Amino acid sequence: MSTTRLAAVSMGGIVASVPLGLVIGLSLGALGGGGSILAVPALVYGAGEAAHAATTTSLVAVGATALVGMVGHLREGRVRLVSGLVFGLVGVGGSLLGSLLSRAIPNSILMLAFSALILAAAWRMHARHTETPCHTKQLATVTAGSDRDQPATRINPSATAAADRPDRRPTGERDDGQERTKAVTAWRVVIAGSVVGFLTGFFGVGGGFVIVPALVLALGYQMPVAVGTSLVVIAISSAEGLVFRLSGEAIDWQLAIPFTLAAMVGVLVGDAVAARVPAARLTTLFVWLLVAVAGYTAVQSLLQM
Repeated sequence: MSTTRLAAVSMGGIVASVPLGLVIGLSLGALGGGGSILAVPALVYGAGEAAHAATTTSLVAVGATALVGMVGHLREGRVRLVSGLVFGLVGVGGSLLGSLLSRAIPNSILMLAFSALILAAAWRMHARHTETPCHTKQLATVTAGSDRDQPATRINPSATAAADRPDRRPTGERDDGQERTKAVTAWRVVIAGSVVGFLTGFFGVGGGFVIVPALVLALGYQMPVAVGTSLVVIAISSAEGLVFRLSGEAIDWQLAIPFTLAAMVGVLVGDAVAARVPAARLTTLFVWLLVAVAGYTAVQSLLQM
């Protein structure tokens, strides 16, 4: 391919990166888990990047937009920074393994596997649609409104006394139960963090559709807190995956910078959209979009084999 043709492809990719980044940011801001998974196919089929290069560029954009999207959740008190930091750091091993394995996979095989991941994300969003920010925000608004309309609740003195009464079980028995609970929780965090790290390192995605349910199950977080904290984990996991990839994959900053900036703007708009657009409709449309992208990615991958 001539130098002129390469330059034309590069310029076309840069021009296409802005609207593509905006769409990715919108989906990430409004939907959180699953939103960033479109970044790699957008970069490959929209901006013309190779699959491995796209997974690296995706980490830059996804990590930056997750940090921007976290600001609103942090302001509302829906982010647990320490827990998110720990969850993200335990995925270092998985991220390293995923990054190393990704280098050994041909582009067509990588994108075929990515199409399967997109379908998994679509299924997760369809089955657990209440994990998305649009649902949690609208639920929080409805709850707050209903709380204001409810009369003050009368406190039952006997119930208060029962709640304050110390547990009469033997101290040793209670401590053993607490220790077992802590051990189970720790293992859940390690396993879930490692899985998220591997997905981030291998595919260059944030893994929000895995992180949110993991935070709910492992740490018992309410959904709004899990969604907000997941953005911390996504940012950390993206940084880890990027560090492991830099030695073997150069970043095309002419493409990455406009794509990332557009995505950062999009995530702010998506955050506002999440509180206004009917949540069920938004999630349903996005699930079908994921299915269509997965089908297109799989067909293109098979044709390139």
